[in-house]
Amino acid sequence: MNYRILSWLALAAVMYAEGQADSRPVFEVASIKPTPPAQIGYTVPGEFGTDRYTTTNVTLDFLVQVAYGIPSNQLSGIEKLGTQHYDLSAKAADGAILTYQTIRPRLQRLLEERFKLVVHRDTRQFDGYALVVAKGGAKLKPSSGSKETGAVFPGGMRLPNTDMAGLAIMLASPAGRPVVDKTGISGSYEIDIRYARDNDTDSQLPSLFTALQEQLGLKLESQKVPVEMLVIDSVNRTPSEN
Repeated sequence: MNYRILSWLALAAVMYAEGQADSRPVFEVASIKPTPPAQIGYTVPGEFGTDRYTTTNVTLDFLVQVAYGIPSNQLSGIEKLGTQHYDLSAKAADGAILTYQTIRPRLQRLLEERFKLVVHRDTRQFDGYALVVAKGGAKLKPSSGSKETGAVFPGGMRLPNTDMAGLAIMLASPAGRPVVDKTGISGSYEIDIRYARDNDTDSQLPSLFTALQEQLGLKLESQKVPVEMLVIDSVNRTPSEN
């Protein structure tokens, strides 16, 4: 192979690499710094619906969960992320509205660039639950398109605009196992469900499993489920300069 051919191949490789450049959107400006020790306290997760996102007193594993849309029990190597707290303030370019979905690619890039975060995905089988339609059919209220973030709290959850896959993710924590959506139901819905807290034997509310059937017409069936894991390969816990 002569020099000209080698030169052409090298140029082609460069052009290909440039063509494969990261196309994910970025923040126009973003500041992320360790929370001062004297100010560490309650986590303020931040709100969506504007072109800005501000969150304080959050751990790196919290930011990873938001960025990749995955709960902590689906993070492998989470101990590499440490327990340091951070304050993040970011603004989207061109006035783009930041929602839970649109912030994720931006936050992924931010973590990769500032924390040198390297991850890969893996699928493993775990004891879990399949979310399915109960006998009698689903009792779901179509979403009105609300931009509210929603909340999951001990004894209930309110999700103004979520699909069944999103509901399955939210159910993993109170159910204590991974949950996958097998309802076959498409679209977004307004979820408002109340159930007894763990170990609250005096509660007048039904268990999570009963509440799902009575209030939403859904149920959880025990089975081995494929769970997508996010594996933390490496990370620098000290962010680079803003």
